[in-house]
Amino acid sequence: MELKFLDKKGVITESRKVLESVFSRDYSGALVHQLVESYRSNGRGGNRAQKNRSSVRFSTRKPWKQKGTGRARAGRASSPLWRSGGVTFPSSPEENFSKRMNKKMYKAAMQCIFSQLAREERLFIIDEPSVAKPKTKELIQELKGYKGERRLIISRDIGDMLELASRNVRDLKILCSGRVDPLSLLNADFTYVSEKALKNIEERLA
Repeated sequence: MELKFLDKKGVITESRKVLESVFSRDYSGALVHQLVESYRSNGRGGNRAQKNRSSVRFSTRKPWKQKGTGRARAGRASSPLWRSGGVTFPSSPEENFSKRMNKKMYKAAMQCIFSQLAREERLFIIDEPSVAKPKTKELIQELKGYKGERRLIISRDIGDMLELASRNVRDLKILCSGRVDPLSLLNADFTYVSEKALKNIEERLA
């Protein structure tokens, strides 16, 4: 398997060999879907809360006597069956939404995504991006030759200069090779990987 190498002008200069096991895997929609769902669930926090019957403010007095009224028996007004009563199984800020995925499946799913990007010619190798000053204008000029509305750049190490310069560039995402996530790969029109980052990805996913 080979990936095309782009210079800073966006011109294909050569092709580089990459690992077949990482970049030539058959695509599995079910496996990738499971990875995306796991990633999104693990990033979800408990941001909602409901009151149970002990949390709502009602008198604990019995509304009416147990027998003789002709009505259904009732213990207290905070019952979940009553209007404004507590919730039976309330949501809590401590609620855990995480989903576990074993390492083998994670590697296989990431291999599927990278392989599909390579087949669709949406994955390219580039030189390590760098800027001398934390200026957005300099970074835009640096990446001028790389096409795509939504671009993802994977670098081995992201310095402070590069991180500051990329903040105001629209539809551009720069990630460290150790923090690549499936959603960023799937949402980008084109993905550009530096040589050092590529070696790191191959080591992690091989």
